[in-house]
Amino acid sequence: MATLIRRTGAVLLSLTLLIGATAAVAQTPPPPNPIPMVVIRTSHGDIGLGLNIYQAPVTVCNFLRYVEAGHYVGGRFFRTVVARTNDNPNPIDVIQAATPAGSDDAGFGPIPLERTRDTGLTHRGGTISMARDAPDSATSSFFIVVDDAPALDFGGARNPDGQGFAAFGFVAGGMAVVRAIQALPAKDEVIDTPVMILDVELTTPFPNLCHP
Repeated sequence: MATLIRRTGAVLLSLTLLIGATAAVAQTPPPPNPIPMVVIRTSHGDIGLGLNIYQAPVTVCNFLRYVEAGHYVGGRFFRTVVARTNDNPNPIDVIQAATPAGSDDAGFGPIPLERTRDTGLTHRGGTISMARDAPDSATSSFFIVVDDAPALDFGGARNPDGQGFAAFGFVAGGMAVVRAIQALPAKDEVIDTPVMILDVELTTPFPNLCHP
């Protein structure tokens, strides 16, 4: 009788462990959804980007339209803003790029502003975001934040309308290249010898969310 009880207890213990292990597996979160990864190849080196397509789908899909059409090839990082020499009341550290047609390139037309209030993204160091004038006016020109710049978020005072800018991705590699570009000689924020964009390549497959 004692032997039977021990065996029954062992079986019950095994079942308990099995059920617990199964529950643990069931509670394990699924792997994160893939995101588009892009490499900007410049005359100063490569900059790798991850694009937050699930938080800022309109802005990411707009950026990818230009990438897929090759519109950034031959473009330039033409502007550097350095906080310590920036006379704006809300100084920032960024570099800005544009297509060969310049920062006013209308491209595929303006897109709605995806505010950081709604996306949950912020302008921390390494963030990529869209240049704009009025809300809902961004087209092709983008910038990369070198150091944290909350003034660019919704409610920030960098733009008088307080609506902020549309953050949509992050530097996944090559931040040293970004800093080197920012440090280039410039006059009135215009880089003396702009950094050429040689190619922009989508490097990681991801679900086709922009063209279902």
